Amino acid sequence: MKHLVILSFVLSSVVFSTQWDVDGAHASAVFKIRHMTVSNVSGEITGMTGSLKVDDKDNNHMALEGSLDMNTINTNNKERDNHLKAPDFFDVKKFPNATFKSKIISKGAGDKVTLVGDFTLHGVTKEVTIEGELTSAIKDPFGKVRRGLSGTTQINRKDFGISWNKVLDNGGFALGDTVDVSIEIELVQPAKDKKG
Repeated sequence: MKHLVILSFVLSSVVFSTQWDVDGAHASAVFKIRHMTVSNVSGEITGMTGSLKVDDKDNNHMALEGSLDMNTINTNNKERDNHLKAPDFFDVKKFPNATFKSKIISKGAGDKVTLVGDFTLHGVTKEVTIEGELTSAIKDPFGKVRRGLSGTTQINRKDFGISWNKVLDNGGFALGDTVDVSIEIELVQPAKDKKG
C-alpha cells in the first residue's frame, strides 16, 4: 500500500506540457504615462520572444517566460525615443532587455487568467500581477495552431530605478510615476507539438 501511495504521488507530479512560442510579429507591450499633468503619452515595445507552457492535464499548471527588446521602443517621436533609450531612462546599452518569468498562473471563469511573476526592467526585478485572458486554440489559414494571451498591469517606474523628472512652474512634474502596461501576444504551437 505504501508503494502504491508513493507511485501515485510520483505520477501526479508528472507535468505533461505543451509549448507555445511567442509570435514576435504579432506581439507587443504598450505603455501609457501621465505627461505634464494634462495628458498621457503612450508607446510600444516590440521585439518580443518567449514561450508559454501549458499542462495538458491541468490548465492551472502553466509557465510563461518572455523578453522585450528595449531598443524597439517607439513613441512616434525620434527625439523622445532616443531620450528613453539613454541613461536617464531605460539605458538600453546597459539593459537591452526587459523580462518576465511567471511564478503562478491561475485560470478564472472563461478565458480569464491571472499571472504573477518576476518582471525585470533596468536591472531591477519586482513581482507584478497581470490580469488578462488566454484564448482557446484555433488553426489559422496556413495550418498553424494559435492562441492569444492579453493582459494589463501597472507599475511604478521609480521601483525600477527610473526616476528622471522635471518640476513644472505649477509645482507638478513633467512625468507621472505610474505606468499602465498592456500586452498583446499571439502564441503559435511548434510543428512538433501539433496534434491531428
